[in-house]
Amino acid sequence: MQKRGASVGLDRVRPLMPGLIAAMTVGLAARFLSEHYGAPVMLMALLLGMALAFLSDAGSRTAPGIEFTAKSVLRFGVGLLGLGITAQQIAGAGLGVLALTFSGVALTLGLGILGARLLGKSVAFGVLTGGAVAICGASAALAIASVLPKDNKDLERDTVFTVIAVTALSTLAMILYPIVGSALGLSDYRMGVFFGATIHDVAQVVGAGYSVSDLAGSTATFVKLLRVALLVPLVVVLSLVFARPGRTDGGPAPRLPIPFFVLGFAALVLIGSTDVLPPELVAALLDLSRWCLVTAIAALGMKTSLRKLGDVGPRSIILVCALTLTLAAFALAGIQLLLP
Repeated sequence: MQKRGASVGLDRVRPLMPGLIAAMTVGLAARFLSEHYGAPVMLMALLLGMALAFLSDAGSRTAPGIEFTAKSVLRFGVGLLGLGITAQQIAGAGLGVLALTFSGVALTLGLGILGARLLGKSVAFGVLTGGAVAICGASAALAIASVLPKDNKDLERDTVFTVIAVTALSTLAMILYPIVGSALGLSDYRMGVFFGATIHDVAQVVGAGYSVSDLAGSTATFVKLLRVALLVPLVVVLSLVFARPGRTDGGPAPRLPIPFFVLGFAALVLIGSTDVLPPELVAALLDLSRWCLVTAIAALGMKTSLRKLGDVGPRSIILVCALTLTLAAFALAGIQLLLP
């Protein structure tokens, strides 16, 4: 019986391996380019994956594994991000920083939905772009996309566009925002809050902060993790909003609308707050999380058609740029009003 169970398990895993290995190979290539040439690893994984889009063609041996990686591996990686945040960090933040961070996220999300409707785009697109700009760039875009309605035929295209846009803008912000902060005479602490509250991706936040000073870097990283923590309630709310109604005809009970990876994220925040896990294990799991996300985004790139990506149109670019600039202006105004 035990051998039979193992055989069944292998039969399920074996078809996934070619696609999973292909996505991991692309992720390794992206990591190499990032470490040796300074290119954003997420963007490189996405672009390299798009160059291999033929691997996800129907009937291809790699297609099942690519589909699995773009969904299940992605969710596992997002869940592990919870180890990077502790309840003590959140409780120790000043009221001014909390108010600035939370209100900035809420404003950007609201404007994303409103702007999408004004530009003739769907509410789902507004949530996707607004959430990516407001919270944590590519990681947020992937997590949000995983709970949006799957009957949206443009979801994968819009997700890829959002990842490319926020990664490009995040890299540009990493270069320009230290110049802006210096021109405005911001202290290192205020500069760190500004970077953490506005730049989309964690890596670029760290890069911008530590390019100024250790104080700016540590402050920027902490404020950024406050934004990342808001990914949990956002995904929970979206899961409830977009959940399909349960059956009332005596059929199977409706599934829990809150994804398991969100519960895992919240649980790991609590576990990380208790210091039960050794720091070395936490660091290793966070590194595994980054590898999962890079591999998943490579798989997402493989599922994307460049021709379909071109159908997004200039209005989508205008929306993401406008949200980025609005968040930056709001954060600068809030820093002047709320911080010492």
